[in-house]
Formats: sequence, structure tokens, C-alpha cells
Amino acid sequence: MTETSIAPMVAGLFHVAIKTNDLDATVTFYTKVLGLVSVFRPDFGYPGAWLGIPLPGGPAIMHIYAGGPALGADGIAPSGTAAIDHVSLACRGYHSYIARFRAHGLDWREFLVPGTTLWQLFVYDPSGVQLELTFDGNFETGASPDMSDGRRYVAGSSFFDATTYPRLG
Repeated sequence: MTETSIAPMVAGLFHVAIKTNDLDATVTFYTKVLGLVSVFRPDFGYPGAWLGIPLPGGPAIMHIYAGGPALGADGIAPSGTAAIDHVSLACRGYHSYIARFRAHGLDWREFLVPGTTLWQLFVYDPSGVQLELTFDGNFETGASPDMSDGRRYVAGSSFFDATTYPRLG
């Protein structure tokens, strides 16, 4: 069998890399709010963290880095998700996440995907990266997503405000 005889395929998402101006706050968000855990990160010569899912053998899914290659021409890491609208994570514990958001002073939006059992929460990290936490409503307890005005997620409508984002870390 030659190298070219192996059929190409995508086998999964290896990681997402997020640039930040505030490494401590960003790591706090992903560990204390979302529940990821720190995993080994090689020394690349600039600050950063690798965060993984808290399951045995779970792959690193968030690479956070600051300084050096994270900085734009103006010396500041860009904020927001730019051309990437959001990063979606499969989750459990819908109402526990809402409680965490409240405890940390974070704003969020909720959504019920039409015609499915998928519940979603939308929240921003300290760098303005929008995250979609997706849950199977068949396995969640408590009320379904709040679809009222002001709480319902509206695609393309940002609710991130860097000036009022709580200090984490």
C-alpha cells in the first residue's frame, strides 16, 4: 500500500487556538467557568496554556497563547472571533453552567434549536471569543432554554462588551 492509497478524511477536531491579552483571566474562564483542566504544554518560548476535557485520555482542545505570536502589528492580541463566528462544545449540565455564569457575573444567551432536542448556551470568553455550549435536552433536567426577548440568542447579534466584562483570574 502506498501513501497515496490511504483515503483522506477528517477524523475529529484536534484543537482550537485562542489569542489573548489576559492569559490569567482567559485560563480562569476556561477552567473555573467551563471546567476544562490544564494539561502539559511544551515551552514554545512565549506564554500560554493547553486546556483539555476532564476525562481520562481527553484531547487538548483549547490552546491559549499570549505575547509573541499572539500579538498583532500594534502589539495587542486581536479580540473577538473575526471570521469564525463561534466555537461549539458538546456539554452536560445546562443549568449548572447558568449558575456558573451568574456566579462569575457573565452574560449569556439561550437557544432551543428548532425541530431538535438541542439546547444551547452562548457566552464569551475574556478575549471576546463566542462559545456555544450544546446540550442534548433529552438528558437535561429543569426548564428548557429561555427564549424570551433579551435572553434568546439571536444569530449575528453580539452581546459582548469588553468594558463591562467581569474581571476573572
